[in-house]
Amino acid sequence: MDTARIASDHGLPGHLVDFVAAMRRHGVAVGPGETVDAARVLGALDLLHREHLREGLAAALLRRSGQRQVFDTLFELYFPAALGAGVGEVEVPRVGDEDGDAPDGPVDIDALRDVLADLLRDGDTDALAELARAVVDALGTSGAAGTAVRGAGGQPSWSAYQALRMLSPETLLARIMDDLRTGEEEGNPFADEVRRREIRDRIAAFRKMITDEVRRRTAEARGREQVARTAVPKQAEQVEFLSAHAEQLTALRRTVHPLARRLASRLAVRRKHAKRGTLDMRRTLRRSMSTGGVPMRPAYRTRRPGRPELVVLCDVSGSVAGFSHFTLLLVQALREQFSKVRVFAFVERADEVTHLFSPGAELSGVMQRVLREAELVAFDGHSDYGSALGGFAEHWGEAITSKTSLLVLGDARTNYRDPNLTVLRRLVGAARHAHWLNPEPRRQWGSGDSAALRYADVIPMHECRTAAQLADVVEALLPV
Repeated sequence: MDTARIASDHGLPGHLVDFVAAMRRHGVAVGPGETVDAARVLGALDLLHREHLREGLAAALLRRSGQRQVFDTLFELYFPAALGAGVGEVEVPRVGDEDGDAPDGPVDIDALRDVLADLLRDGDTDALAELARAVVDALGTSGAAGTAVRGAGGQPSWSAYQALRMLSPETLLARIMDDLRTGEEEGNPFADEVRRREIRDRIAAFRKMITDEVRRRTAEARGREQVARTAVPKQAEQVEFLSAHAEQLTALRRTVHPLARRLASRLAVRRKHAKRGTLDMRRTLRRSMSTGGVPMRPAYRTRRPGRPELVVLCDVSGSVAGFSHFTLLLVQALREQFSKVRVFAFVERADEVTHLFSPGAELSGVMQRVLREAELVAFDGHSDYGSALGGFAEHWGEAITSKTSLLVLGDARTNYRDPNLTVLRRLVGAARHAHWLNPEPRRQWGSGDSAALRYADVIPMHECRTAAQLADVVEALLPV
């Protein structure tokens, strides 16, 4: 383990500061207090016990859920398990090297797979980590003809895919299972399944070891920051709605309730500091008569904030559906902040779907139900904001009153159809407040078929590409 060497070579305090700075760049809020705690951890722990160091720093630096994956990735880059090829007892077998005659010969893949199968069967984690380093050093830079592949500047170009393709560890499962059954009179199906899952987990862990090792070697050659830009995963709140894949959207949906709790807590603080209303001049002057005209005890009007009604009009077509779904889940979690919530979905035409978001409703597959049960399509299934706004105003226009906050969700891409600004202007004029949340980057507003800039002349439009941006906007819009 070379963490101690890294500390002595680069200066431990400076190295910790660089590590903390990298965490901040990737969205993990680390303050001076957490940094001081981390420095104390470094002073108290033995740097040779790397896992103790990892957990100690995580306890000192992390304050919120969802940050651990970013921390672990950066920890591997800033506190690597080895430098260069490292030193270990596990060696890669070579063709013709039975007697030490060919230490630099070609890798004996079959013998290497035998070694890997034995280690996976025994579950020797330390030996597997050493083997991963040796495999990357021997196979990770070999081209098809056995020559090293070089990247820019003559640096080695490491490849986890290449090493894993040549080893194919997943194909060892049946062989390892047969070895484990040796000596048993008859197989136990339950025990077999438990072993099978355990071996699969070990294979997956070994694949990750290879990937981490390639990332470490690449970081040594090209710099940690360059690797971190692509290797460090985004936190769920930093993932852009329109580019998120299914797994990221699932993780994003898990952040809804913690995010709603934080917003509700902030709102409670704002309300606490805003209990008093504006100065009541008449009562203040009346009180001052007892103190010779000096207003010693100012009087304030009593604030009666009340909870407004909320109407949500959301585009549920295409990739925008992920953004609309998350926003609706957030509104559902915050619905107690409003006296009444009504939800309308649209593609080409609008339809009310409030009943699908009622308290206690199952929301896991709610967007599929919206698309299946609501009447949203008239002709070709492409977004038609003008037609949807017109239909909403015709059938549910009475839902917008002087007590209503109107929230429109969508990218404002009209497929070159009439945006119907007249109807939107009438709805905005009837509402107490009106806002449009747009998941597209501001720089794309008005490009192509986007009517965002035209709509923005009628209604305040906010960029909401990520959950973090959405939280900031929603917090600003919530009633006090």
